[in-house]
Amino acid sequence: MKLDGNGWLLQNFTSYMTYNIIAFGELLWDLLPEGKALGGAPANFIFRVNHFGNNGRLITRLGNDELGKEAMERVKEIGLPTGYVQVDENVPTGTVDVFLDKQGIPDFTINTGVAFDEIEFTSDIKELASEAHCIYYGTLVQRGDKSRESLFKLIDAAPKALKFCDINLRKDCYTPETLHESLQRADVVKINDDEIMELGKIFTLIGTDPRSYGEDLMMRYDLGILLVTMGPKGALCITQDGEFFYDSGYEVKVKDTVGSGDAFSAGFIHILLKTGDVHHALNFGNALGALAATTAGATVPISESEVMAFMRKYYV
Repeated sequence: MKLDGNGWLLQNFTSYMTYNIIAFGELLWDLLPEGKALGGAPANFIFRVNHFGNNGRLITRLGNDELGKEAMERVKEIGLPTGYVQVDENVPTGTVDVFLDKQGIPDFTINTGVAFDEIEFTSDIKELASEAHCIYYGTLVQRGDKSRESLFKLIDAAPKALKFCDINLRKDCYTPETLHESLQRADVVKINDDEIMELGKIFTLIGTDPRSYGEDLMMRYDLGILLVTMGPKGALCITQDGEFFYDSGYEVKVKDTVGSGDAFSAGFIHILLKTGDVHHALNFGNALGALAATTAGATVPISESEVMAFMRKYYV
């Protein structure tokens, strides 16, 4: 997926009213001291793009256990289609143990040998991929050989789709090889400012800051677009033809940042597919991420019109 001199996608999807978007990855429970919460960036992402009227599908796998059944019900409650949510009879639903260390700082362990490590590539998924406009994936789901192989088959089955990789590093759940393979297959990469500094060490990138590291990463992997999110400091975007955009973000009263990054990704992809305008997509993604941070949880509905009204109010 290449860009022309104006930063527009050469492959034009703008004649479509809705877009077929696939998110492949983990669905899991965060087991917190105060209780459990369903999580997973792919599900958060699909929730957002579908709320804008797109045809998003989540490909994941749950165990045939109580946590899996509860997760399936929760997915249905928030309106996500479950046709590609697989059920595994042999391994449990994914969980993350969240705890406080000796200094009282939150830490976590993402448990291994769980259902999202065993996602299968089926004939139904192959057919779904053939009609996809965008494939979303991250690195956590690639820690398991089975799921990683299925992801690569999915990407190969969708040669015309935009490939969006959210790097989303998780402790002990990635390798340099996983990162290399992910970047090689991506058209658009989203990464935060801490993560790109980590990639700078892993790949010995040339530079001293997120922008210079990003420019080197772009060149090495022939990426179409690189997005670097920087929390309250906004986000920057570098395109293949050398364009650089920066959005300073929005000052909001933060209630919960969980899912804000996924909202950013969803907003960016929605506008990119709809208009091809990279700068507008960056602004919209940042605005949606900010609005998401003002709500409790990752799945409070926010409409496209609400985002646009927020942007107009902010810039007037």
